[in-house]
Amino acid sequence: MPSQRRRIELTPEEQRDLIAAARTVQVASIGPHGWPHLVPMWFGVDEAGRIVFTTYGTSQKVRNLERDPRVTALVEAGGVYEELRGLVIEGEAEIVRDPYVVRHTGALVTAHRSGTPAPPLDRTGPPPETKRVTIRIHPRRTRSWDHRKIGARP
Repeated sequence: MPSQRRRIELTPEEQRDLIAAARTVQVASIGPHGWPHLVPMWFGVDEAGRIVFTTYGTSQKVRNLERDPRVTALVEAGGVYEELRGLVIEGEAEIVRDPYVVRHTGALVTAHRSGTPAPPLDRTGPPPETKRVTIRIHPRRTRSWDHRKIGARP
């Protein structure tokens, strides 16, 4: 008999569905004094299924990730205990400064938020001016839960 922990884990398809329905991801990096630096971010999903977002290249989270690329991301849903679902992704952040990729990531975020298809990466024309970077999260470990699978109060 599987443990209760295993019974409430999200399947890979359920994880994709949760990510597709979410509009904000909580992103934690390691701050300069060793404390977690936690921020909510709008995000998109790239062609490889990774969470991506843009942020200013001089932001604290970028400085943290330049020093230590370890990152934890949380996507969650549910208003009461019986509905709580979540996915924690531990991984490494890749900072991408290519302005065409940054522009494309913005389109991925917009597409994700609006539920519309994202356009392909477009490298035509002069590179767009931007002070932003793309952050790609490369997952190394995930943990998940879905309290709807147990249906009981604590």
